[in-house]
Amino acid sequence: MNTPTPVEPFPTADPSCLAAADAPRKQKWVWLVGAPVVALALAAPVWGCASAAADVARLDIAAPVSTRAVEFSPAKRDITASQRNAIQSAQQYLDFSAFSRSGLIHQLEYDEFSTADATFAVDSLNADWNEQAAKSAKQYLEFSSFSRSGLIDQLVYDGFTRAQAEYGANASY
Repeated sequence: MNTPTPVEPFPTADPSCLAAADAPRKQKWVWLVGAPVVALALAAPVWGCASAAADVARLDIAAPVSTRAVEFSPAKRDITASQRNAIQSAQQYLDFSAFSRSGLIHQLEYDEFSTADATFAVDSLNADWNEQAAKSAKQYLEFSSFSRSGLIDQLVYDGFTRAQAEYGANASY
């Protein structure tokens, strides 16, 4: 009768493996972390521009377009880092694509900005929401067919007001 040989729960290490484990490792993580940071810095030269940073940092921001004006008292003239970052992020989104006011606020909230900071940022941009509706309508018509009323409904669904959606449809149709 054959008796099973006992299985060692943790086999002893092969001496050739120990030598490789003691050898110094190449620091690949430096490239994994450093390369994207350098690429971002080079890809966005505006971030390194002192005048652009000063434009974002100072509070000479035009009056908001919304019906709810943001009033700055002398004590509230300084903006927080989160508000400054939200403004920069909102501007980058508008440079890339068309958004409604509420759609841009929701996007910033999705990016984990607070509702207050997102609203502050969007209202600080003084965006022309009619122009944004026209750009959005044009983008929709570039990849899909819409009736005029269907396009207006889509723009309203995206968060534009009925008047903004009609302006956008009229401008792009």
